[in-house]
Amino acid sequence: MKTYWNTNDKLTTIDEWQPHCWIQMTCPTEEELQQLEEQFNIPDYFFSDLSDTDERARYEYDDGWMLIILRIPYVKEIRSRTPYTTVPLGIIHKRDVTITLCYYETNMMIDFVSYQQKRGEGFVDYVDMIFRLFLSSAVWYLKRLKQISTIIDKAKRNLDREVNNESLIGLSRLQDSLTYFVTSIRGNENLLSKLKFKLQIDELDADLIEDVNIEMSQARETANIYSDILESTMETYSSIINNNMNTIMRTLTSVSIILMFPTLIASLFGMNLINGMESSPLGFAIAIAISVMVSGLSWWILRHKRLI
Repeated sequence: MKTYWNTNDKLTTIDEWQPHCWIQMTCPTEEELQQLEEQFNIPDYFFSDLSDTDERARYEYDDGWMLIILRIPYVKEIRSRTPYTTVPLGIIHKRDVTITLCYYETNMMIDFVSYQQKRGEGFVDYVDMIFRLFLSSAVWYLKRLKQISTIIDKAKRNLDREVNNESLIGLSRLQDSLTYFVTSIRGNENLLSKLKFKLQIDELDADLIEDVNIEMSQARETANIYSDILESTMETYSSIINNNMNTIMRTLTSVSIILMFPTLIASLFGMNLINGMESSPLGFAIAIAISVMVSGLSWWILRHKRLI
């Protein structure tokens, strides 16, 4: 989907491209990409780089074109091992052409447009727009981290009632998501520090960059804290599971020892040898009594040593 935005006074849609407007490309088709490439002579490998979900945050220049790749948070609608992940957002610029390209429809970009329209102001220039996108990504990382924190608390409450595989697998998936978040935020921070010296910034841009740095640092620290908490939680429940398993195995071993003595006594009296009780009417009762006494003594000893 391709949308043209007028960014001068207020963010409004326009029917066709105009100099210094913003072209927003979301989930583009091959035909739309081909038209864009032919219209502005954009290097074709820009699009292939952005289609790679693992593309790192970076920038590069080619034939006057600048490509900035920003990692933004994304929530997968379908059931996945990593429900919270990150995807690349490309910012392509040359003179009076500014394009954003993302192969996924994200809540961040929808909110970004909505927020700018509520502000009733456009962008001073493409530099202002770039750093506002950085700020929006940091804010959305914090929003997603709050959602992850809520899911972690819910899973921990479930595990307090019953340790089950579903909750543990859910926590493991969130651990993967936090790893993606931490890596992407660090990449965005490194990219931001480089762009400060590559782009022509003014005093307003400097203030905006400071806000971005604060939000990025908070998002990174929050992600690290949640990751540490989640790792500690997983280790705790792993220890609980191992302890429960050891308790069960110890109990089963103790029961096996107790049942071994009646079996041994029955085997001894059941042998085809003379033991003096072949013709005694009390032979069976005596064997049972001995078995009960020995089993009871075994149980008392194991109980005294706290083995059962």
